[in-house]
Amino acid sequence: MHVVATAGHVDHGKSTLVEALTGTDPDRFAEEKARGLTIDLGFAATTLPSGAPLSLVDVPGHVRFIKNMLAGVGAVDACLFVVAATEGWKPQSEEHLRILELLGVAHGIVALTKVGVADEDLVELAHLELEERLAGTFLEGAAIVDVDAPTDVGLDDLRAALDDLLAATPTSADHGRPRLWVDRSFAAKGSGTVVTGTLTGGRLAVDDEFELHPRGDRVRVRALQNHHEARDDLPPGSRCAVNLVGVAHDDVQRGDVLVRPGRWHLTTVVDADLAVLDGLDHAVSRRGAFVAYVGAGEHPVRLRILGPDALEPGARGAVRLFLPEALPLLPGDRFVLRESGRAETVGGGEVLDVDPRERASRARPDRSVDRVVRERGWVNVDELERLTGERRDPDLGNWAVDPGALQESVAGLRERLEDAGPLGLDLALLDDRQRAVVELLDDAVVDGGHLRPADAVDTLADHPFLAALAAQPFAPPDPGDVDRGELREMVRRGTVVEQDGVFFAASGVEAAARLAARLLADDPDGFTVSAFREAAGNTRKHTLPLLARLDGTGVTRRRGDLRIGGPRLPDPD
Repeated sequence: MHVVATAGHVDHGKSTLVEALTGTDPDRFAEEKARGLTIDLGFAATTLPSGAPLSLVDVPGHVRFIKNMLAGVGAVDACLFVVAATEGWKPQSEEHLRILELLGVAHGIVALTKVGVADEDLVELAHLELEERLAGTFLEGAAIVDVDAPTDVGLDDLRAALDDLLAATPTSADHGRPRLWVDRSFAAKGSGTVVTGTLTGGRLAVDDEFELHPRGDRVRVRALQNHHEARDDLPPGSRCAVNLVGVAHDDVQRGDVLVRPGRWHLTTVVDADLAVLDGLDHAVSRRGAFVAYVGAGEHPVRLRILGPDALEPGARGAVRLFLPEALPLLPGDRFVLRESGRAETVGGGEVLDVDPRERASRARPDRSVDRVVRERGWVNVDELERLTGERRDPDLGNWAVDPGALQESVAGLRERLEDAGPLGLDLALLDDRQRAVVELLDDAVVDGGHLRPADAVDTLADHPFLAALAAQPFAPPDPGDVDRGELREMVRRGTVVEQDGVFFAASGVEAAARLAARLLADDPDGFTVSAFREAAGNTRKHTLPLLARLDGTGVTRRRGDLRIGGPRLPDPD
């Protein structure tokens, strides 16, 4: 599905042409019909001779309704540019053409209307003027079709030209991230809130959940239509009527936008490229009451030129725009800038950065994904997609990492490892990024939750405290001034056993289990605490923790005041 917008001066026959092509009168309001003047957007559809479906957006041509025109061309694939042979090129013809160029529209054809009421000389002059006016624009060399809609003259040729246009125009790509800018909102009897717009970026389906911004309401798609036909889902590039659950139609306005939750970066500040129209009679600076037209909405903005103090007519440069409300934008989104005080189009361009990190005095924005990564050092690939629209494979873990930042992280981790001492570096003390860097240290090993140099000498293997515990297995000494980190590591390794604040050699606990087995071999009915204490030659200070350990590990079981054999009782020596 392609969406094509009309463009051209007021009363040059855009709406009449749309009705002739589609059978649908795009003028919806009584005032439009009474005045013969399109005020707001109109929508119609047809099927071309090739079988290709075509959606048409009819926009107003009068200068007073330029904001409505801008709402209609924000997401179109191509244009049907209309010029009346009886009047030729007019001011709004020029402004509409410049607006289409600013919005990045790159495909179109021209309909030279009202040829039935113009003589041959006038029609020939109109062709010559069009060739001159369109030279150097995206419409240079485009098909120019002579049409007279009331008498059906040229309509078949126009349909054929539209077929050729759609064949040469790329369709909207599916990136799995749908976005729909609302250009109409109304209440349908028996259904509730309905919004319309042109879908881009991904598919839309019944029962999908979306967020409506800038309000942030969570909504659900109850039903979908495409040109009055019910659909279960729609691809990008479709004109959509979306029945929403979760919001009143009075709370939705033109310029609102539907996106999937969590898939877009919401921003109030963007860096952008601004091309100033060369027909402007003054430079553009930060002074002025500016309005940015993005998607289907108009937003008062503050403007800062990045670099010079002003941009001269015909110049282009980087700017920073400050929006009043957060919107889901992407690099590459197009906008038009108007100055409301002078009621004129200033220029337009494309968004470069939706989350500027550099101060305005230092910012040098572009659409480079590498720049976004470099300014952040580390960026989650999901966040990177929200910021740039590009999905990248992670460099490490789930991050895209700038080479300089990665080198710095590796060096920092090596320094911490060198300072960690013989026990190594406790991985629990590292953040997620540092843990990801560990795998890059091929001269280090991870052992029991610690990172150590691969060639490090294990100072705990013959620690003096181990020998002291082994020498007195049933009445071990207190750890005294033994380093608590070393003690915890020995416990973690299992060479030392801690029970109720008392430390035993692992071999001492095993000896205690064998002692219990001997006592039970002598008296199968069980042994008392005092019997074990006398056999071990220690005091209750050590007997009770030892017996608690034996009970806890299944070597013995407690029955009243006695200990009997458990499932893990060893054989007596």
